[in-house]
Amino acid sequence: MTDTIMNSKPATEVRRPVGAAERLKKRYAAERRFRLYGLCSIFAAGLMLVFLVGSIAGTGWSAFLQTYVQLEIHFDPEYLDPAGTGDPAQLKSADYGGLMKKNLRNNFPEVSGRSDKRKLYSFISPNAGFDLRTKLIDDPSLVGTTRTLWIKASDDIDMLTKGYVDRTVPESDRRVTDKELVWYDKLDNAGGIEIRFNTDFFLKADSREPEEAGILGAVTGSVLTLLITLLLSFPVGVMAAIYLEEFAPKNRWTDLIEVNINNLAAVPSIVFGLLGLAMFLNFFGFPRSAPLVGGMVLALMTLPTIIIAARSALKAVPPSIREAALGLGASPLQVVTHHVLPLAMPGILTGTIIGMAQALGETAPLLMIGMIAFIVDVPGGFTDPATVLPVQIYLWADSPERAFVERTSAAIMVLLTFLIFMNFVAVLLRKKFERRW
Repeated sequence: MTDTIMNSKPATEVRRPVGAAERLKKRYAAERRFRLYGLCSIFAAGLMLVFLVGSIAGTGWSAFLQTYVQLEIHFDPEYLDPAGTGDPAQLKSADYGGLMKKNLRNNFPEVSGRSDKRKLYSFISPNAGFDLRTKLIDDPSLVGTTRTLWIKASDDIDMLTKGYVDRTVPESDRRVTDKELVWYDKLDNAGGIEIRFNTDFFLKADSREPEEAGILGAVTGSVLTLLITLLLSFPVGVMAAIYLEEFAPKNRWTDLIEVNINNLAAVPSIVFGLLGLAMFLNFFGFPRSAPLVGGMVLALMTLPTIIIAARSALKAVPPSIREAALGLGASPLQVVTHHVLPLAMPGILTGTIIGMAQALGETAPLLMIGMIAFIVDVPGGFTDPATVLPVQIYLWADSPERAFVERTSAAIMVLLTFLIFMNFVAVLLRKKFERRW
């Protein structure tokens, strides 16, 4: 009897059907393959992300640097103040372009001929005369003196310094001629070529000249536009979510509204641009290419996202909070404003920040309302002509100059930095104020 019990198999093994071990082994193998597929997908996505960011950074990092040329500059009174009056108005309207050309000829006396002189004049930035004007207005005592100054080089010379011009190709296949290479080597051997941090990229607005173009105007326009978007979409979206979730009766009309809100969240952004063009510009006559109109269009686009996020946050608050407040005598409005809304606010803020980050990267709706204009001034208000950072990137990407290619990538880096920062703030808010019920 004892031998029979010891030699008998376990009950589970006896009841296992024939082939169960093989099927179990196949299921475990399938699970391992599924995990492997998931890891491979994550690795592939991470690799593509690294490649994308690396290609952008590899192209755009040089835009944060700018080439300068050292020249002897004589502030000739013949160009600045021929009458010798010392009138500040005369200094503002002086011929700084002619002054800059004369100083270039003095620094390169061997250059002769009209064609060579034109090449010499293009060796430095066309706006170098404005820099001399600013320096002289700040210090009028420079008239009649000679100073050694660092002058901003042109975009072609800047590309040559950064290694984007191949000297080995024939002269007809590059933008820098052989004579310009000789002048460049002469200055470089004498220590007259220097690369500095390009502060103008952050402190100036757009320009036709790549070496003068900056993102300050676009960043200011983006801030003003997002401020209008936030002021319009956040209170309207939160109040709409509160009404639909807490007070609205459940009937066909509210169901229809909810369906439309969900559909609006999936509508292509250019449709909102067409709506803004038809309503805000053509019907109401608001100023074209203004942060006010851009903010209103982006508010329409962001509103469904905020409503959906706010409703989800309100649903996450346990019903016991509402029941306890009502049991203590609070009115339905007090229940929402004093208890439910404060507890749901972290989720609402997280959804709002994500919606604002989405609005920051939008281009199509703003193109439809005219924010693609070439703006050289930094906007000072909500009704001034302006552009935004994504549109600025689009404009630079369409420019033929090689120097605008690096500035396009640099502006993308700045935009990605803002987007990552906004999403990081959203994650911090969710981690800090999130409550588990």
